[in-house]
Amino acid sequence: MIRVLIADDQPLVRRGLALILGPDPEFEVVGEAEDGARAVALAGELRPDVVVMDIRMPVLDGVQATAELARILPGVRVLALSTFDMDEYVVAALRAGAYGFLPKDVSPEELGAAVRTVHGGEAVVAPRLLTRLLSAYVRTPAPVRPAAAAVPPEMTPREREIWQLLASGLDNAEIAAELDISVSTVKNHITGIFGKLGVRDRAQAVIAAYESGLVEAGHGSG
Repeated sequence: MIRVLIADDQPLVRRGLALILGPDPEFEVVGEAEDGARAVALAGELRPDVVVMDIRMPVLDGVQATAELARILPGVRVLALSTFDMDEYVVAALRAGAYGFLPKDVSPEELGAAVRTVHGGEAVVAPRLLTRLLSAYVRTPAPVRPAAAAVPPEMTPREREIWQLLASGLDNAEIAAELDISVSTVKNHITGIFGKLGVRDRAQAVIAAYESGLVEAGHGSG
């Protein structure tokens, strides 16, 4: 059973999320929090597996709460929620350690699937949605360095190529088709890329590509 804590400043939203997840025997809603500070405190007491976290909350917002949970309870997975698809707070939450992002208008089935996925340690952000977010909100640090200078020296040319395609929004199958290699080979390369970048998942690898200058905000992979 997956233990879930729900954090949202709107009581009706909290209740709605609990009513969606609660009847499923795979989930146990262990608590509800009305702000980020309360979410952190309850997570320390209740030790949930997943926190469904609204990004915009009073006292301590969802980004700050996510960062604090990543620091003190790294085993807890955060699934961030936002009313808006294009929200700069989403990128901030992913940087802070959230395992995924969903807009609040997702279906009950999508919410349940996302909670299961982040519980398993995988990121939940549609690649093209993440790319749109990053293109709108991520800025390359100044002074801008050549992309090659930002690539870890131990990264192979093939890994760099796959990292760039990943950052452009392609999934594993699309990368495999683009490079005429197998999906399993792509997966192996991506594991190596994560290790060399020191990132945990696909979302953080995409952020790293934008922030390093490998991919320019607003210009896709070109």
